[in-house]
Parts: sequence; structure tokens; C-alpha cells
Amino acid sequence: MMKNSNNINLIIKRLKIKYKKEIHTILQHNSAWQLLVATMLSAQSKDTQVNKVTETLFKKYPNIEDYKNLNAMALYKYINTLGLYKNKARNIINASKYIIKNNKGVVPDSIDKLIKIKGIGRKTANVVLSNYFKKYEGIAIDTHCITVSNRLFLIKTSNSKKIEEILMCIIPKRDWGIITNLFIALGKDVCTAKKKYCERCVLNDLCPSNTTFKYNKNKLMNKVVK
Repeated sequence: MMKNSNNINLIIKRLKIKYKKEIHTILQHNSAWQLLVATMLSAQSKDTQVNKVTETLFKKYPNIEDYKNLNAMALYKYINTLGLYKNKARNIINASKYIIKNNKGVVPDSIDKLIKIKGIGRKTANVVLSNYFKKYEGIAIDTHCITVSNRLFLIKTSNSKKIEEILMCIIPKRDWGIITNLFIALGKDVCTAKKKYCERCVLNDLCPSNTTFKYNKNKLMNKVVK
């Protein structure tokens, strides 16, 4: 666990104020199944592009029963603008069959049950649980979480499993469901993988990786976030 974990509450407070409109997932959905599908489609794809795809997809196939007997080729034409669309199509169809057979067509609301389904990992499960069921059994880790957590010195690893374990130890459980979206918002805004814009980051006085002025470990500036 890194030293900056002592500042985690202040970090979260500032991010909540700055990115209050982005606390929840932007993936469009009207049911747990639709959020599960959208999240599976979002792997290595932008959420905005996924929303364009699902707008048409969910009009044609809104319910889990619509996918059970669906041919993968039929699904391809709706999602072929997304990366890994062939694997995603197969996983979505297989997930529908599994859930219908083993859970009466109801998307499971526990991480243990969700990750038993082929094609669903902890990230996808945590997104569905926190955003739809409001259950916090873990933290969804994506590339923005990895970048931001490392730059803040909260962790020093790129291993998603280890990052989740550490963040669960230092972040209050009440914030497990929103920290991913906050880190994503920060990552898209000023802390991108390719370039940092520290001069306009609300965490620059707390971040050891800032490039605009010296990080002060002993005295926090406690700037007012506008």
C-alpha cells in the first residue's frame, strides 16, 4: 500500500465534486441484462461507440430470451464496429443460454455467480452489480483505473487483481461503486495514458506524478474545486 492512501478521502471528495455528472456509468440500458450486454461489448471499445451500437441492438433484441436462439452471424451486423465483436457475440449468446438455464433468465446479483459465466470477468460483474443492483462486492478495474492509481501512488502494479485488492482496502466500501467512474472521468479529462495535463487537475497538489509544481507530502493545499 502506497503513502498516498492517507489522502484517499480527500481525493474522492474532490473527484466527486469535479465529476459529479459522471459518477454513474454512461452505458445505456433499461435492464440488468442490457447493462450486462453493454458492459461485455465495452471491452477495448469506447462507451460512446457502444451506446451507438446498443441503441439499434436493443430495439431489435431488448430481452434476454431474444438472444438464446440467436445465430452469431445475426448479432455480428449490429456489433461489428466494435473490437473483438465475434468473441463478444458468442459470449453474449452463451451468457443468455446459461442465465436462462441456471437462473431462470434473471441476471445474477452476486459476483460469484456472474463470474461463473464464460466471458464475464470481475470487471464486468462489478460494473453490473454496482450500477444496476447497487451492490458493492468489488471494484471494476479498467485501463484508466490502472493509470490513475499508479500515478497517484496508491499502488505500484499493472495487475488488475492486485489493484482491486489494494483499492478495496483503502477505499471506503460506500465508494466502491463510484470510484471506477471517477477514475475514468479523470483519466479521460486530464490524466490520459499518453499525456498528463497536471496544470488543470484537481488533484495536482496531492499527486506525486504532477509535472507543474513540486508535490508537497506534508502540507496539502486543499484547493476549492469549482
